[in-house]
Amino acid sequence: MSTELFAAQAADGETRDRLTPETIEALRAAGDFALAVPVAHGGRGASAETILRRLIAVGRADASAAWVVGVGVVSKTLAGRMATEATQKELFADPDALICGSGRPDCGTSDGATITGAWPNVSGCEDATWAGLAVMVDGVPHFAHVPLAELRIDKTWQVAGMRATGSHSVVAEGLGIPDGRLVPFRPFALNDVLLFGLTALGPVIGGARGALDATVAMFGTGRKPFMTAYTSMGESPGARHWLAEATHLIKRAERTAFAVAQASDGDDVPASDLARWHLEEASAARDCRAAVDLLLDLHGAGGFGTSNPVQRHWRDVAVASRHPHLNPYLGVENYGKALVA
Repeated sequence: MSTELFAAQAADGETRDRLTPETIEALRAAGDFALAVPVAHGGRGASAETILRRLIAVGRADASAAWVVGVGVVSKTLAGRMATEATQKELFADPDALICGSGRPDCGTSDGATITGAWPNVSGCEDATWAGLAVMVDGVPHFAHVPLAELRIDKTWQVAGMRATGSHSVVAEGLGIPDGRLVPFRPFALNDVLLFGLTALGPVIGGARGALDATVAMFGTGRKPFMTAYTSMGESPGARHWLAEATHLIKRAERTAFAVAQASDGDDVPASDLARWHLEEASAARDCRAAVDLLLDLHGAGGFGTSNPVQRHWRDVAVASRHPHLNPYLGVENYGKALVA
């Protein structure tokens, strides 16, 4: 499905601090919210490689839209791993519905029958049907699935980038939980952990690709480097060098991400490999940040004009690439520990 609509709606989404209804409907129609729903429940049961490819394609037009798709992938994967069969039938009754959530049990508590808490940064919460929320029950992490209509949304998402993700806080105050909807955390494969990292990395690569698209288009406009004798951007060896370096970094990030996806789709990832793969994901995100900085140099101050999509891609990449899944200094720290263990 064409992503032109996502690009056309991106600026409006930023103004609204949530995706536009047109974008949400287009994502539904494309089957993006069903990517991680099991085939048995009417979903696509997509591979990590397929999910990553789609996140990059959507992120190329609007990283916020890709991010919300990624949130749905994580939430539905967790539901498939931890929810009871009866709960899964409820959650997946509409495989194209959006599920959001938070994996932070420190934000909520439960007495086994009710939940209370406030979970920040719940992307897509205003457009989701269900939320999967981590809570503590007698010191043990549990997971509860709650209809969004039963939660309060506090609009706390005020950031420079990824604004249209609508990553506000959801609040429950003594909310009753039916039997079967509150379950203990269950271990899941490390392959899933790699996939969760890819749901953050895919939109970052997509945003960098979007900035590159806009820059290549700018080279074709006849614009020249200001205050020079050049008659076009392409005539400048330095400009060509910057473009080549940025392209190289983005393509390297893509190769790294697809290598991670291949590992996620393969046999069980051994625990000894997890730190290395986490560092690979973090390194790919840093490559994207560096690439977009180079592309901004080519646009100059004009790249920060609000009508220029490059500044949106720059802000989105800067914010999304700093998600905990892509933390570079902890990636290095943990890999170093693994090497000397």
